[in-house]
Amino acid sequence: MASPLKRKAGKLKASSPKAKRSKIEIPEYHLTPSRRDEAGEIIWPAPKEQIERARDIIKECARANKPTLILPDKDADGLSSGAILHHTLTSRGLPSSLISVYFPPKGTTVHDQVTRDAISAKSPSFIFVLDQGSRKSGPLYDIPHTCLVIDHHFAEEGGFPEGAEYVTAHDCPPVATSSLLTYHICLPLHPDLDEKISWLAALGTHGDLGSTIKWQPPFPDMTATFKQHPKKSINDAVGLVNSPRRSAAYNVQDAWDAVLSASSPEPLLKNKKLYDANWEVRQETERCTHTPPKFSCDATIAVLTISSAAQVHPVIATRWSGHLKSDKLEVVMCANEGYLPGMVNFSCRIAKNARAREGDAKVDIIKKLEGIVADDKELRGRLGESFARGHKEASGGIVKKEVWEEFKKAMGVGENTRKKAEGSPKKEKKPVQKNTLANYFVKAS
Repeated sequence: MASPLKRKAGKLKASSPKAKRSKIEIPEYHLTPSRRDEAGEIIWPAPKEQIERARDIIKECARANKPTLILPDKDADGLSSGAILHHTLTSRGLPSSLISVYFPPKGTTVHDQVTRDAISAKSPSFIFVLDQGSRKSGPLYDIPHTCLVIDHHFAEEGGFPEGAEYVTAHDCPPVATSSLLTYHICLPLHPDLDEKISWLAALGTHGDLGSTIKWQPPFPDMTATFKQHPKKSINDAVGLVNSPRRSAAYNVQDAWDAVLSASSPEPLLKNKKLYDANWEVRQETERCTHTPPKFSCDATIAVLTISSAAQVHPVIATRWSGHLKSDKLEVVMCANEGYLPGMVNFSCRIAKNARAREGDAKVDIIKKLEGIVADDKELRGRLGESFARGHKEASGGIVKKEVWEEFKKAMGVGENTRKKAEGSPKKEKKPVQKNTLANYFVKAS
């Protein structure tokens, strides 16, 4: 006869463990199928004719010796793009005194009147718009000038300022960052540029695509760059460079000055202004990140609502997109009601479980957001031009608070929970057994 211990062990072996959740396999970014030309060659990072035209404009600008304005975006990718272009122009002989940079005020874009007024005040002959996203608009400046847009965001057909030349990576997957595109354009324009700009391309690329991106074809070989500048130092610098624009004070100029003057990531890691901004952003992120989400009526969108003067909503959306595990969930949205008076700034990310979808099931955030209001033209008009901008995988926008409330109703935020609660049958309370062993002896005594 088997001993009690053996019988117990046998029972333990027979019991089946809980089924493990299947791991979500997200394809490596660099393996995204590329476009090819008629000869079968990969079109990357942008169409050749656009790249060649961009190079011609940069060379023409350096020769012209005229006032030049750079309008880079305020994150690591945009700032790196601007610094790469600045180094290229000065290397080709354009005096730095003729180059100015401008950052639109908090909550505005290059297409707003305040930026147009600033451009007019500077009277540039050449304007470079880097990583700003683009839309169809009138000229940025009424006086004759040359304008070049370098970007990788989604843009509709003809979605650029009137009269502007452009080079875009958006339609040439795997989509290069703006800094990587600018690097590719500028690298052949001067023999001494590689050491100055290669680490900046890595900084901007890691800023947009994350630190785990693999530098394999069609991405350039950056082995020498990472040997000289370890990935850890570049990744640590990304967080610091991104902090000023996320802070309530919005001191983007501090980040620009630090990036432009640095010859490697090391000076950025010792910059007190960057560290102070980074501390503020980390504190605000921690304060707001525990906000519980509410879900759309179809459970495909999770919405977290916070209130902060700091731009922490993109960080929180990114965090929660990797945390929520529902199979139905497609988009995680963080809405910030405290960033700008009377406005709601929101950021969206694809939920981790939905990132591996392909074909018709692939999540396109911009298309999804636009689809919610497709049948309500009046509401779509009031949402404005800054609604659903950016990338298909990482979108966002700025809308008025009262319109935001209407959009939430259109999504059915919170209705899914209520319907579930209303539709579920009420559980009957089981009768409590009054005659228990404990009170039996109490009565007996």
